[in-house]
Amino acid sequence: MASLFSGALQLTDLDDFITPSQECIKPVKVEKKRGQSLAKIQIEDDGTYVQVDPAGEKQKLEKAKITLNDCLACSGCITSAESVLVAQQSHEELFKVLRHNQGLGETEKKVVVVSLSPQSRASLGALYGLSAAQVGKRLASFFKSLGVRHVLDGSFGRTFSLLESQREFVERFQRKERDPGALPMMTSACPGWICYAEKTHGQFILPYISTTRSPQQMMGSLVKGYFAQQRGLSPGQIYHVTVMPCFDKKLEASRSDFYLSPAQCREVDCVITSGEVQKMLQEEKVTLGDIPAGHLDTIFGDDPHGEFRSHAGGGSGGYLHHVFTYAAQCLFGEEVKELTYKTLRNKDFQEVTLEKDGNAVLSFAFTYGFRNIQNVVQKLKRGKLPYHFVEVMACPSGCLNGGGQVKAAGEDPKEFLRKVEALYAAEEAGAPSQEADVARLYGSWLQRVGEERAREFLGTRYRAVEKNTNGLAVKW
Repeated sequence: MASLFSGALQLTDLDDFITPSQECIKPVKVEKKRGQSLAKIQIEDDGTYVQVDPAGEKQKLEKAKITLNDCLACSGCITSAESVLVAQQSHEELFKVLRHNQGLGETEKKVVVVSLSPQSRASLGALYGLSAAQVGKRLASFFKSLGVRHVLDGSFGRTFSLLESQREFVERFQRKERDPGALPMMTSACPGWICYAEKTHGQFILPYISTTRSPQQMMGSLVKGYFAQQRGLSPGQIYHVTVMPCFDKKLEASRSDFYLSPAQCREVDCVITSGEVQKMLQEEKVTLGDIPAGHLDTIFGDDPHGEFRSHAGGGSGGYLHHVFTYAAQCLFGEEVKELTYKTLRNKDFQEVTLEKDGNAVLSFAFTYGFRNIQNVVQKLKRGKLPYHFVEVMACPSGCLNGGGQVKAAGEDPKEFLRKVEALYAAEEAGAPSQEADVARLYGSWLQRVGEERAREFLGTRYRAVEKNTNGLAVKW
């Protein structure tokens, strides 16, 4: 139990989450005179928060109205949806766009495109007793019945993210002797972790973070770039929605780096979580199992035989798996067919090594949850982190256990998570380098736009963010 204020509000398991029931509150500024103690905050019997000054006077606190950009993005506090309202980042906003489209002519309508993440498909599958692929095809039918024009597989963007991560790691490894900041390389696909790094550790940690875009933002670049061009549309004519397992993906989509100034739109216009899709189904009074399967679209066009793709290496994208096997082959000529994981502090902190001539030439790890992340960061600061690569995810158990995933009423959360993991693992996994559609884009569109422009489509950057401190600031 960690205390936020002396003898006052208590937050449980602060290392990983702020409990969803603990609402964000707005502090009242209190002048402190020499010799006086600071005001305290306490919870009244009716559940309201009050601030008590040194003289015993009480003042009721207002709930804060904050955006995701103001938040530390730990996922936990954001799941109390009543206390965080994110403009244009909700299923209600999607409904508004679809309803508005109904009153317009074909040439005036927004072309609504939905990209489905594999983690969300697995979560909804566990809820409705369907496979992840069945969920995807039924959601394609459901969304199109509402007026969505195209439904895409979000894993297509992840293929680019994995390939670019492989390329970036090898480049960093080859310059590590002359560049102390080249390694370890730490993944950047988790926006909760990125927000924490930018706001808490600033320039110290940022050089180590991968510049490769996340799968969501790869899809944003592809949909508003190649997909739009192929159909003779401007980016602003497309309304791009992603279905994600994580509330922090809303924050990621709102970053200024992913705003297209000439078109005055974001690459991803709206992010809805798995749980919000569940709400949409409930509001439309339909059950996913009763919806007929629809067909999946692709970046290249409609494909009645399109299938969802998957990747090996766990439910958070498989970054460690794919970068490790690629680096072993590319740098040391070693073909690694199966990775052997060694559990360290707990199941959310494991490592993999490649030995050659009795020496560990590659040392990788994955670390999930803020408790493990803090341990890794502190070791890095002391120069004692022994890894070349770290896959970092803010949520314990990774993306399959994201704060935006569905919750099964009356079912043990751990047992439900096991179902989600099983459904995710059941999908046939392919190697990113063997996906013909991806090679096609690398060889045509990205080559045509030039290397510098291609790097903009595939990469991003991070910067230190000055924190606004107040009496409620949490020191991790």
